[in-house]
Amino acid sequence: MKLIDDIRAVRSGHKRPQELAKSLIATGSAVGLLVVLLFPVYWMLTASLSQGVGLMSSDGIFADPSTYNLDAYRYVLIEDSTFREALLNSLVVVFVTVSVSLSVIIPGAYALSRRRFAGRTKILYGYVLFTQVGAGLSIATLIALYALFVNFGLDNSLLVLGLFYAGTAIPFNTWLLKTFMDNIPVSYEEAAMVDGASQWQVIREVILPLSKPGIAVVLVFTFLAGWNEFIIAQTLLQSENYTLSVELYSLATSGRYSTPWTEFAAFAILFATPVALIYFFAQSYVESGLSFGGMEG
Repeated sequence: MKLIDDIRAVRSGHKRPQELAKSLIATGSAVGLLVVLLFPVYWMLTASLSQGVGLMSSDGIFADPSTYNLDAYRYVLIEDSTFREALLNSLVVVFVTVSVSLSVIIPGAYALSRRRFAGRTKILYGYVLFTQVGAGLSIATLIALYALFVNFGLDNSLLVLGLFYAGTAIPFNTWLLKTFMDNIPVSYEEAAMVDGASQWQVIREVILPLSKPGIAVVLVFTFLAGWNEFIIAQTLLQSENYTLSVELYSLATSGRYSTPWTEFAAFAILFATPVALIYFFAQSYVESGLSFGGMEG
């Protein structure tokens, strides 16, 4: 272990005690921060396995481990149909969001990265503008969208909601993928063309394979845009078309006198699991894409 090696180095005089102390403090701080960040997840997991409807037992903030069971998950997945309906609605929204976004982002990023055409600079500035002013105009935009969708009878449409999410995700993610493609040497394309490859073959066999990390980042971000968003969905959708995020909020506020916290915790864990799995399996691509895309911390 590195700690044992450091102690031996201090004893042999190859390393100063101050350096060992700094390393121990940094490691301890990192572990403490990790514990703080993971504590809510651990608490929600234990709450979803607890008996009854409370988040805490009479002996402390944690439920009694001897009472752990899967009743809350059984209720959410089998007995109550709202989760399955909301899951289907969320999948529809996510499919529309991701498919429409990628169909615009990938060719748009390639064109902005590799082509020089009239108005290119203005388009780039426009993309930057749309990525920066969205938060400041969120309330006004929400009101305008609600009025517009209601007037056209589109206020309860999963398809329209997915298209809206795609529209909000395209500017930032196009800029991000364009920045990633800028790091791919043009010489790769030139070499492929010298070998007789067509422009489409260059894109398919050179640009897209080398852009996998950037595309993975865009895929995760657009998925999150359709999966996690709550305010727009809660405003525009009616109960039969609720997505998982809105249904989760509805579950927390549905009780007249109390909230079924164990079911809520199980619902929240199931809601967060796909995001965790996607990031886990795409972690290497995401880290590489963010690094080459200029977004590393």
